[in-house]
Amino acid sequence: MINKQFINERLLLIDSFLKELHKLASLDKNSFISQKLNTAACESFLRRTLEAIFDIGRHILAKTGYIDMATEYKSIAKGLVEIHVVDKKLGEKLIQMAGYRNRLVHMYNLVSDEELYQIIQSDLKDIEEFVSAIKSFTQRSASYNS
Repeated sequence: MINKQFINERLLLIDSFLKELHKLASLDKNSFISQKLNTAACESFLRRTLEAIFDIGRHILAKTGYIDMATEYKSIAKGLVEIHVVDKKLGEKLIQMAGYRNRLVHMYNLVSDEELYQIIQSDLKDIEEFVSAIKSFTQRSASYNS
């Protein structure tokens, strides 16, 4: 059974991280980049958001019998499309997020301040769309356990 508390806790984390990312996105590019604390905070909030997204996806897949798809980040994205938790378009975005998560974790030295700024300017809506899809899934899921 899907653990409602687990998912809700991760959704609350994502929401709190999104609020911080939106604050950073409200800065002009020069202000954002000129303060290393801004870029470091952005990177941390973004990485932690992606971890929470894939924790939720892994949990849903494991609890719905798709355990084989719950181990690799890109497979999690594909699995969520396959079981109709997210649509194909969002699934493709999640695959990109999985790749970016790996970049943040393993190739962090190649992540530029400019690309972080660009992401918070244009891609936070994808995270918000994921949150909406998960909320819809949990509402319609007959096996959702409170």
